[in-house]
Amino acid sequence: MSDENTQLDQVSSSVKREGKYLTFALADEEYGIGILKVKEIIGMMAITPVPQTPLYVKGVINLRGKVIPVVDLRSKFDMETIDYTDRTCIIVVEIEGKEERIQIGIVVDTVSEVINVREDDVEDTPTFGTRVSTEFILGMAKIEGSVKILLDIDAVLSAKELSQIV
Repeated sequence: MSDENTQLDQVSSSVKREGKYLTFALADEEYGIGILKVKEIIGMMAITPVPQTPLYVKGVINLRGKVIPVVDLRSKFDMETIDYTDRTCIIVVEIEGKEERIQIGIVVDTVSEVINVREDDVEDTPTFGTRVSTEFILGMAKIEGSVKILLDIDAVLSAKELSQIV
């Protein structure tokens, strides 16, 4: 029975990791988000700061009459902050909240391309020890000689963090 469960776990993880991903850059690293989570990509626009939010929350934008919180992934991932450029984009994603789907904008350095990832191209996330949290990483995709970090965008922000910004 446990062998069956292991096989089922492997099958379910492959379903989650195989598919089309929108890739983007942060610093010198390439990341990917499942294309079905992406609602749209917009250029940088005025972000209204919101008091008493975490540093990685840049504020909110008004996108066609809808107020959407914006998170800077560089800040969220404890990377060096840089000035935004004409290549900086906001990717509007839809994530699973406790009771509903929530749209959030994530600021990235540049958007690259949409790639098709096969399960054979994905390796499990390496272990970095107990002090480094990697539960938001689906795996490492080996594509054309480079590695792209596949993100589980639903897990990038915890439920507690979501409750602080929405």
